Amino acid sequence: MTTESLPVLSILGGTGDLGTGLARRWAQAGYRVIIGSRTLEKAQAAVSDLQEVMAERGVADIQVEAMDNDAAAAAGDIVTLTVPFSHQASTLEQVKPALAGKILIDVTVPLVPPKVARVQLPEGGSAGQIAQAILGEEVAVVSAFQNVAAHHLQEGKGIACDVLVCGNKKDARAQVITLVEAAGMRGYHAGMIYNAAAAEALTSVLITINKQYGCHAGIKISGLGEDE
Repeated sequence: MTTESLPVLSILGGTGDLGTGLARRWAQAGYRVIIGSRTLEKAQAAVSDLQEVMAERGVADIQVEAMDNDAAAAAGDIVTLTVPFSHQASTLEQVKPALAGKILIDVTVPLVPPKVARVQLPEGGSAGQIAQAILGEEVAVVSAFQNVAAHHLQEGKGIACDVLVCGNKKDARAQVITLVEAAGMRGYHAGMIYNAAAAEALTSVLITINKQYGCHAGIKISGLGEDE
């Protein structure tokens, strides 16, 4: 696949460590990436910081630009949502018209501060299910990346972490798995959007492990023969 044929990737609420980490990895893989935020100024600052970091690492030729969330949602072929759970519904309602016919990668984890190490799934079942309910069947919601530490995404090397990819449309899941691999990880079909609850719940488990062992833990899928 040539650079010209790659989908444009927009990251809504993409100014934090998770959003900029994905942006860095996808841009380095040759994708055009748009970082979105509630304000254009905040998105521009994130892009400037990212470009500076990449230049220091000897990677200057990347396609990353800033837009507000509305413009980013409209411009992207595949849109990723990296906002806190408390802002998930309002952000999706705002950009819903621009997402029709597209893939929405939902990275939201329904953490409830201050007890983020406790599994507390929402009444809607999971953040992924909530996103699909808000956006309707015109949007292919795919849940992914919940168990990847933002710390590792900011590093310039491969990540020893697998990604569970859930969504109702297999082709949409496959496209997201391609993006997982572009970001330096392995992605696996993990079923329909209802199964997103399992990956989201694992985040609280991993937070507990991180606190106990002073690490940035992820998950690995065994038994598939790839490591044997």
